[in-house]
Amino acid sequence: MIKRVARGKNGSENLGRKEAQELFAALLLPDADALQLGAFLIAQRMKGETSAELAGFVEAARDRIPGYSQFTAPAGAVDLPCYAGKCRAAHAYLAAAIRARDAGIPVFIHGIENIDGRVSVWQVLENYGLKRASTLSEAARILASEYIVYVDLADVCPDLFRIYTLRPRLGVRSFANSVARLLNPVQCDGQLNGFFHTPYANYMAAANSLLEQPRSLIFMGAEGEPELYADRQKVIVKQQGESLQRVSYPQAGLDTYPRQPMDLILLKQQATAMLEEKINDRETAVVERMGEAFRWASKARFPVTWNMEDQS
Repeated sequence: MIKRVARGKNGSENLGRKEAQELFAALLLPDADALQLGAFLIAQRMKGETSAELAGFVEAARDRIPGYSQFTAPAGAVDLPCYAGKCRAAHAYLAAAIRARDAGIPVFIHGIENIDGRVSVWQVLENYGLKRASTLSEAARILASEYIVYVDLADVCPDLFRIYTLRPRLGVRSFANSVARLLNPVQCDGQLNGFFHTPYANYMAAANSLLEQPRSLIFMGAEGEPELYADRQKVIVKQQGESLQRVSYPQAGLDTYPRQPMDLILLKQQATAMLEEKINDRETAVVERMGEAFRWASKARFPVTWNMEDQS
């Protein structure tokens, strides 16, 4: 199967969903051949993964999560994958997540603890005092009682984490990043999923449809995190069952998102302060926009000011 994927620009073949699952299941094993793993990751990077392949990869990773089928989120819970980190502005989407929690929407946050040159979601939540679970059983218990919890990929799926952290050695991003974002470890009804590069919108949404995700918003987020912009329109795909639709919303007409990196210590302080309601006008607009997204992901109540654009 590696040979088929790695034939080059004109000869490479896409794998079927089942083939992708079987191949990645073998490569996720701790004793997998390192050369084969590296070859496949780079070959897929050059070819580009399909929605069917991505769905198969996610299924293989889920099979490596201890207790995946045993622990599920409460009804209306929202999956919030946070794997990019931030370096230019504070984490407004976390302020929206706290408000969603306070409004009775369970929020399951997952990511990685340390991201070079960026402030990770956990570094903010740890300052704020939010609980972190090390197992799905602990996460399910916290989520049921406190309506919000953080789980690290290193704890929930160590085998995927091992491949995820190969990026410095490979030199490029691999499909493991997309798999982590689509993992949805406790099978939340809704998902808010950010990406950085436009082509990921449709194939991540289509993969969610294949995986029978009830509903999700897949969108170009601030710095790759699950945070909508207030100042200018970004790509948003609404996935609900098998239906995929582009949606848009009115621009707020506020300051643009910052372009320059901040001092990371100051950024962490500002992000923590934001969770305590210390926010400016742009951040307020983002929090309100994300609040609408949380309500749709939880209850399928589509915001009245948002527009449907086209359907695939």
